[in-house]
Amino acid sequence: MKKLSAFIALFLGVVIFINAQPLRELKTAQKLKIAEEQMAFGDYYNALDWYNKVLEDDPSNLAVIHKIADLQFKLRDLKAAQKMFSKVVKKDKTGQYPNARFHYGRILKMNGELDMAKEQLEQFASETSDSNLKKLAKVEVEGIALSNNLEEDEDITIEDAGDNINSPYTDFSPIYLGDEMYYGAMAVEEVVVLDGSQKDYFAKIYRAKKKKKGFSKGEPIEQSVNRPGAHTGNVTASSDGNTLYFTRTEFSSNQMTSSTLYRSERDGKKWGAALPVEGLGDYIVKHPSVGKMFGEDVVFFTSDKTGGKGGTDIYYAIIEGKGVSSPTNLGDAINTIGDESTPYYRDGKLYFSSTGHPGIGGSDVFSSTWDGGWQTPVNMGKGINTSYDDIYFSIDENGTEGLVVSNRPSKRSLKSKTCCDDIYTVSIKEVILDLEALTFEDAAGKKLKGVNVQLVEMLKGKEGKTDTDTNKNGNKFQFDLDRGMAYKLIATKSGYNPATLEFNTVGLAESQTITKNLILTPIPPDEPEYEYIEEYVYDTIKSQTPMRLNNILYDYDKALIRPEAEIDLNTILGYMTSYPDMVIELSSHTDSRGSDSYNQKLSQKRAEAAMSWLLTKGIPSNRVRAVGYGETIPIANNENADGSDNPEGRQLNRRTEFKIISGPSYILSQTVKKRVVKRKIPKKK
Repeated sequence: MKKLSAFIALFLGVVIFINAQPLRELKTAQKLKIAEEQMAFGDYYNALDWYNKVLEDDPSNLAVIHKIADLQFKLRDLKAAQKMFSKVVKKDKTGQYPNARFHYGRILKMNGELDMAKEQLEQFASETSDSNLKKLAKVEVEGIALSNNLEEDEDITIEDAGDNINSPYTDFSPIYLGDEMYYGAMAVEEVVVLDGSQKDYFAKIYRAKKKKKGFSKGEPIEQSVNRPGAHTGNVTASSDGNTLYFTRTEFSSNQMTSSTLYRSERDGKKWGAALPVEGLGDYIVKHPSVGKMFGEDVVFFTSDKTGGKGGTDIYYAIIEGKGVSSPTNLGDAINTIGDESTPYYRDGKLYFSSTGHPGIGGSDVFSSTWDGGWQTPVNMGKGINTSYDDIYFSIDENGTEGLVVSNRPSKRSLKSKTCCDDIYTVSIKEVILDLEALTFEDAAGKKLKGVNVQLVEMLKGKEGKTDTDTNKNGNKFQFDLDRGMAYKLIATKSGYNPATLEFNTVGLAESQTITKNLILTPIPPDEPEYEYIEEYVYDTIKSQTPMRLNNILYDYDKALIRPEAEIDLNTILGYMTSYPDMVIELSSHTDSRGSDSYNQKLSQKRAEAAMSWLLTKGIPSNRVRAVGYGETIPIANNENADGSDNPEGRQLNRRTEFKIISGPSYILSQTVKKRVVKRKIPKKK
């Protein structure tokens, strides 16, 4: 008799069969043979049980310890996997398992033991001859620096979708479609005995009504989609909600042998017959999502087809009737030597998960914007991402309600607390900002009508998108604002001197109306009008010359970036964008409090904090070098001449500097901006 203890790991992945164990005592060699047979069959849980029995007989068997560690990692029992990989790393004196330290470091990171993880991964990177794993180990170390310095996003609330949705097994691929959630699940509540009398245990697509609080009980959709005897999942929908795309998947000995893309069109209130999407080859297709590229409707999907960048890559194919064109890899901006998966497109932005971009966990959610090419992916940050695997992020059309799948610890999980994926709801706080600009002709508040007002977005010191409004009957102007944006207001009217002011919305976390007053003074009748021209005075930043950043300062004993530090970091970001071949060193320094070794470590963390900020803005890690110098290079006295403490000097010593270490030999730094008035020629009367 066989029993099924199945969960669909990550991407509709692992089906496990457990055999009833013989009652009589077996010899160690017999136990090992059974374990290997179960492993070959794909029965991971049962194989793990038998390998553990072998280890009880032979506790020093390194090969068995490694098998157990590897199985526990596959089954995502991260605590147990950490313990066993630790044994492998300590006992393997001859390098029999050279990649064990890499896996050990990743597991330490996923379990939140970041300092130990960094130590193991850096050692592995320095020793391995595998160039791809070396790169991935360095990416993991960058992710640790990111994790150390990212804070929880207070605008985001994450909640378990509840027992009406989540089961002890894996639940996956959730999307909002109208007032319903569609998702994949194998919603069985107990072990299924495969003796011929078992109930249907195949994965299906479910839907549940969204209520004021939580969801209704999920119910399978029509059998036209959920074909009996087949695993169905990875559901997504067209932009109009009238076509479903999904996959049907088959397994053999726990290995995915086929995963084919299907579509179903809405027939009234029901879904019609499921038909294969034509135009795709004979390879695994997973995680479809419908979007747009080059003005065309496309379907994104994940595959490990030949010719990719690494593990699994994301591809797109143009939708042509009921089929698609030949697929195209999304390229180096998105795909890496790691695994990219679970794409989801919404309004010009692609959300996906990756193990090849610097992340804070196992698989992190990233976003990339399309503007004729994919921009450097941005980590979605803590909350959406955890130290575990976070995948299948999607968001509604309003941009305020989302869904994400994660194996963050759960009490309902079938085996270990991190074995199985659950669905979580994401609520994003909606912050509405608007501007009320008022025009006057004197400081006393005399209203000025008929003014032309421009609101200009300022991008890295340059003018961007402009909104213009003219109010002939009043002095009030309304504009919508974006968060984290710098703006310039320009007000003009014939016969009046123009008025200009600048402001920004950086750090605003609450909805509000910003009011700005613009005073345009009258030009005397006998005096000509003036036009105003902005001129810049430049300074030269030379290669290999440290430049002190006045705003990147730190509190005592802290490595976190202060909000005001973003002024200088944005300046550096502008330089690096303007000079794409430029590589810089970010050096951090401390005051003299604390031991030399402590200050060295603290300064390194501070430099990495500044580097992490740049990485989150899309700067590649190979263009930034973070170096901590401790207290060795002060620029001010830590103490006064009489031996008393000098707080101002200490504050200046707690600083970060940058210098160009390769690329341009010098760059021009915008240091002063002044207004030059040029007299216009008076008009003839």
